[in-house]
Amino acid sequence: MTENLDIIYLFGFSGLTGNQLQRLLPILKSQIKKNTKLGLVLIHDGVIGISTKGKIPKQMEELLSLDVVVFALKSDLKARGIAPEYIADKIKSIEYDDLIDVIDATPKVISWM
Repeated sequence: MTENLDIIYLFGFSGLTGNQLQRLLPILKSQIKKNTKLGLVLIHDGVIGISTKGKIPKQMEELLSLDVVVFALKSDLKARGIAPEYIADKIKSIEYDDLIDVIDATPKVISWM
């Protein structure tokens, strides 16, 4: 499951509360302008607000419109009652083993927790 990314972000804040994603978006946009291949893994509460059964927050919609590969950890989806089949199409649900593969294949990992 290699994605050939330059940087992977681990993001663990809910999209429904706080402004952490709002603060991360300009950084991602700046890196995209430099042709950096980015990935973002939604972990812990970061998976909250990605269900198509509810309203996806504006910042999450903006993130999903960017050229960023977005993953969500299946165990965190399950722990928060979110079925993987009801997440936004652009988001790939992954297991822990897949997360390890992505991290191992990516030269720079940034924890945004």
